[in-house]
Amino acid sequence: MSASQPSRRTVHVPVLLHEVLEQLDLQSGLTILDGTVGAGGHSSRIVNAMATDCRLIGLDRDSTMLTRAAEVVTDARAILKQASYAELPTVLEELGIRKIDRALVDLGLSSDQLADEQRGFGFDTSGKLDMRFDERTGQSAVEFLQTTDLDELTRIFEEYGEERHSKRIAQTIIERRNQQRPVTTTSELVELVIAITGQSGKSNPATRVFQALRIAVNQELEHLQYFLTDGLPGCLNSGGRALVITFHSLEDRLVKQAFRDTSTWDNLTRKPITATPSEVRMNPRSRSAKLRVAVRK
Repeated sequence: MSASQPSRRTVHVPVLLHEVLEQLDLQSGLTILDGTVGAGGHSSRIVNAMATDCRLIGLDRDSTMLTRAAEVVTDARAILKQASYAELPTVLEELGIRKIDRALVDLGLSSDQLADEQRGFGFDTSGKLDMRFDERTGQSAVEFLQTTDLDELTRIFEEYGEERHSKRIAQTIIERRNQQRPVTTTSELVELVIAITGQSGKSNPATRVFQALRIAVNQELEHLQYFLTDGLPGCLNSGGRALVITFHSLEDRLVKQAFRDTSTWDNLTRKPITATPSEVRMNPRSRSAKLRVAVRK
């Protein structure tokens, strides 16, 4: 990056930071995973708090976020790689690391991603609908909307977004596609949803549809399910801790069910840890964050 092109300052604020550092129970000699390093909010604090003989592996599917993270996570004990946390077994093999001792995954979408006009994550932008975390692979949201049939679109909006008007929204998307007027930008999708559902309430009516589409495009639930039941248990040392921060019920349900497996985990959070009122006032997006913690048997 040249001096004439300075990086934009991150606008993301890591959630439940105090609680994460407390639950990580940092000791000497640990190998720590931040599976969703983002702009480095959690990782930079973990590196500052960990002992000199510890090391941190920071993963993210989004190369733009890794670039931001590299600006604040500069310690030689930290390794940053572009990969999904679901690829942990492969990453460890490539690094010559047998197992890890701590794992943190924050499943929230970064404020930097939401603000990026070119990515299509946020409904307050007007850019092209892409929504991929890793732009090297998979279908963009535009391609997904152009190739997915009515029943599948309806199911996705219902299951992943809990959208009451799922079928009408899916039908309208298909109709526009058939008329050679496909939905290709965030503003077009927002306008379509508002025309069907109406503008009401504090949140944007398109919130649920955007969430559902992003989950589908990135196969987020599939990645999480594999990580919880196959990837992480085999990579985490006995006595190691797993911390997962979720932001909606679909994710939280998967984590809660996984940590109930008493043959694999000692569940430390029967009820999830949530943000304090003071954190919610300072960072409203923390309102829906839920942290669950378990120890590998």
